[in-house]
Amino acid sequence: MKNIAIIPARSGSKGLKDKNIKLMNGKPLIYYSIRAAIESNCFDEIFVSTDSELYRDIAIECGASVPFLRDAINAGDKSSSWDVVKEALNKYKMIGKEFDTFCLMQPTSPLRTAEDIINSYRMLDEKKADSIVSIVEEEHSPLYASKLPGDLSLKEMCSSEYFNLPRQELPKFYRFNGAIYIGKPEILMKKNTIYEDNIFGYIMDRRRSV
Repeated sequence: MKNIAIIPARSGSKGLKDKNIKLMNGKPLIYYSIRAAIESNCFDEIFVSTDSELYRDIAIECGASVPFLRDAINAGDKSSSWDVVKEALNKYKMIGKEFDTFCLMQPTSPLRTAEDIINSYRMLDEKKADSIVSIVEEEHSPLYASKLPGDLSLKEMCSSEYFNLPRQELPKFYRFNGAIYIGKPEILMKKNTIYEDNIFGYIMDRRRSV
């Protein structure tokens, strides 16, 4: 299979300015996703999708490819990750490169490892899956939680059938951790999502899910 890693790194973050190139332990944040992708040996192309020439230069220095910049229409607050992936796949197709899978890797999950990527692709093969998404166990069970009424009464929370149960007796819950999203281009182009029936979760521990 031919695989592409797509690392989205627009320059217009409003929550934390230039978060994707801020230094973490002396390296720009995008470095860690690029290095994990390189060390996994899973990819024919490691692409950083950015609208910034500065980000492009930093990404190339870190070992990624940036043959084109992201279109302005996909560089705003309302642009979805899937729009970014589709743009990348379409532009690569225009220069004669097509891929069997893509792996979206958000820079804000810098502790994912090459082994996580390798194991995710192994799961894709073993499960004959269309999509693999990394997940992590919830630290606190949502069964202990409740909506809070306007008068701040805790009656509903305290009367829950789960309220007095030990944590060990509750079922486990998981959430997406943002580290790895593997999908197939043809499904994304057709459905505009990878969240179809043949999708499986790759479990990461909490430390690497930061």
